[in-house]
Amino acid sequence: MKVIGVSIGISLILLFVLAFVSLCWLRNRKQNQQASSEAPSTLEVLHERISYGDLRNATDGFSSSNLIGTGSFGTVFKALLPAENKVVAVKVLNMQRRGAMRSFMAECESLKDIRHRNLVKLLTACSSTDFQGNDFRALIYEFMPNGSLDVWLHPEEVEEIHRPSRTLTLFERLNIAIDVASVLDYLHVHCHDPIAHCDLKPSNVLLDDDLTAHVSDFGLARLLLKFDKESFLNQLSSGGVRGTIGYAAPEYGMGGQPSIHGDVYSFGVLLLEMFTGKRPTNELFGGDLTLNSYTKSALPERVLDIADKSILHTGLRVGFPIAECLRLLLEMGLRCCEESPTNRLGTSEATKELISIRERFFKTRRTYRR
Repeated sequence: MKVIGVSIGISLILLFVLAFVSLCWLRNRKQNQQASSEAPSTLEVLHERISYGDLRNATDGFSSSNLIGTGSFGTVFKALLPAENKVVAVKVLNMQRRGAMRSFMAECESLKDIRHRNLVKLLTACSSTDFQGNDFRALIYEFMPNGSLDVWLHPEEVEEIHRPSRTLTLFERLNIAIDVASVLDYLHVHCHDPIAHCDLKPSNVLLDDDLTAHVSDFGLARLLLKFDKESFLNQLSSGGVRGTIGYAAPEYGMGGQPSIHGDVYSFGVLLLEMFTGKRPTNELFGGDLTLNSYTKSALPERVLDIADKSILHTGLRVGFPIAECLRLLLEMGLRCCEESPTNRLGTSEATKELISIRERFFKTRRTYRR
């Protein structure tokens, strides 16, 4: 009888434990279901805000006169939203392009939870069909009136009507470099999950009214976290991101894992281009001669020989030590472009050093006006 009593007691305890676990599981499941029903996805919320017809009207039927530019997966138009009397930029995805849908999802997911003064703000999105019944996807961003950094660095490649009226000064370029470094530091270090942009280049750095830089085009960013590595590398090698040739880290070309270190490499190339005025794909380069080796061979004695001539005598006080300033900036670019990912400068350190250079040579701190 004693053995039977013990057995019954153990059975009751096990039943009690099982019932408690089941109750907890059901409660958690109910809470998750409620959360899902009460918090629709960002995409659902965004999609309800604007229709295909609204965007067609706002761009005058996607007129070429409103064309701002083209990207890896779509075309960007300037648009006027009459309800808000607001000018915006509309990125229309080319749904025939392989990876366009993933790019659309990547950008929406990347930008929905991140906020930084140097990121282009995603205002809303459209997921619908056009008047012929074809799938239609578009992203609506705040409009950047001064266009891309690429246009400012290489005005000779732009139609005269779209060229900036002047060149960027050394101080303005340094401020832009700090803006880009700051947002990379935010994405890499201060977000809940580190985010790699994976497509940093001058055409993806946009400038507002006061030439504050805003990083754009996150079509590849969340592929690093949300999608599989193979998909990212397929797009990299199949021409999905042709514009990044010269900016993509060397390890990507060898099948390496996309990472924040790849962004640092791209940022280093960006720095070299900003202060030499030469693209990494310039016809001058080929074989063993790259923008990196070209810069390295000129430092420190010949720094003025390789500098962008348009900044040497513009906006600088008499006696300004430009050679020393440029040497420090180009050396930093080279440290970001190290062959080994782990040897590259971190974004936090890069931001601090750039700010230090600004304070040393320009005796000022930039105040953000946003």
